[in-house]
Amino acid sequence: MEWEVVIGLENHVQLTTESKIFSGSPIKFGAEANTQASPVDLALPGVLPVMNKQAVDRAIRFGLAVGAKVAPQSVFARKNYFYPDLPKGYQISQFEDPVVIGGALTFGYEKDGEFVTKTVNLTRAHLEEDAGKSLHEDYAGMSGIDLNRAGTPLLEIVSEPEIRSAAEAVAYAKALHSLVMWLGVCDGNMQEGSFRCDVNVSVRPKGQKEFGTRCEIKNLNSFRFIEEAVHVEVRRQIELIEDGGKVVQATRLYDPDRKETREMRSKEDAQDYRYFPDPDLPPLIISDAWIAQVKASMPELPAAMRARFISEYALPEYDALILTASKAMATYFVAVVESAGKDNAKAAANWLMGDVSSTLNREGVDIADAPVSPAQLALMIKRIADGTINNKTAKELFGDMWAAKSANDNLVDELIESKGLKQISDTGALEAIVNEVISNNAKSVEQYRAGKEAAINALIGQAMKASRGKANPAQLTELLKAKLAG
Repeated sequence: MEWEVVIGLENHVQLTTESKIFSGSPIKFGAEANTQASPVDLALPGVLPVMNKQAVDRAIRFGLAVGAKVAPQSVFARKNYFYPDLPKGYQISQFEDPVVIGGALTFGYEKDGEFVTKTVNLTRAHLEEDAGKSLHEDYAGMSGIDLNRAGTPLLEIVSEPEIRSAAEAVAYAKALHSLVMWLGVCDGNMQEGSFRCDVNVSVRPKGQKEFGTRCEIKNLNSFRFIEEAVHVEVRRQIELIEDGGKVVQATRLYDPDRKETREMRSKEDAQDYRYFPDPDLPPLIISDAWIAQVKASMPELPAAMRARFISEYALPEYDALILTASKAMATYFVAVVESAGKDNAKAAANWLMGDVSSTLNREGVDIADAPVSPAQLALMIKRIADGTINNKTAKELFGDMWAAKSANDNLVDELIESKGLKQISDTGALEAIVNEVISNNAKSVEQYRAGKEAAINALIGQAMKASRGKANPAQLTELLKAKLAG
């Protein structure tokens, strides 16, 4: 039987506020246990929560970015369940009336060797507080409780179940991760838990309209784990059904060492949490003026920047999507083009998507920390365009620029001069090289004159080798063809 995978994601995004969502406690990752928790976070008798305006600002900002409706009135509810690291016995969240309703996220990814785009609709995004943390490893025969994280502001972003593969799930998660960082609503640090992902997975026979029974895989904190967990869970569900079993709705954890998902608990439904409006918090009222104020402070969004790159710089859609995958990459690209000129925009895009990105990945460096500045890369691109160096020499030069780790904007010209990298464009010098190559490669010459045009590539290669890669390729090719035609 042919199966279809159905996936929906719930992402918990830690907001970049200075304090917690309902108290003035600071938020500092790695602080000594229970030093960042106030009486409100500890749920001591008589305390009352107070809404953090910064958290609401960030929720509005996200809603506007995804084209969602920002609710003029939303309500906080108590989500009741017992965990040792939840001192109140309930979590303050939003249920029936979330702050952000709807919206959509468009992203690109490779599918069957082609770059495709997809839009996934969002169900909602709601504000809530985080729980504390149970510590099991440092205590023999018992567990500790750290409430530093209790009350940390979260925006839970829920997608519609419109994702159909592990690759799509990863591409969606990466696009969402990039967007919340772009907007400044989250620092995106997955290792510290700032961006966590729960993946709901089910399978159904292809063509069936009804959804299968879903299982939720909790707390995935890397894109690799998202991909692995989906593959493992899909395989588990299909094998279970094909063996005559039934998928049971449950919350599961992914074990990356054993490459398996394990049941954590049976999956609760909304009624199990006994949601009801929190009597200590009034409805959250968001005026049109507040929304307008947030909108005015927002940066240019990825979609608008993509459209501008395509119209202003004549870039292909693929280039525009890749260059706006992160704000840091887009900012770097714009700085290069401003220095190199619009006519060199495509060359700048090629360098960023090629040598720059591959070097960043190999070195494990973010583009914001790249040792080659936008001004330096722009000058190198201009030197290619004006014929000072060719593309082959530029690759060598870029490696030298990276290794130099210099802030000198004139580094490019200094390296070209000191290393003797200038392109040979002198007709007399090139003619001498061509004559030598023709006399030393009679077989290739004969093949080319007999009609085998590809034979000229061997001659060009020999000529470039003789010039140590510094010959002007266009002049060299033109001169070779003229000599061979004589």
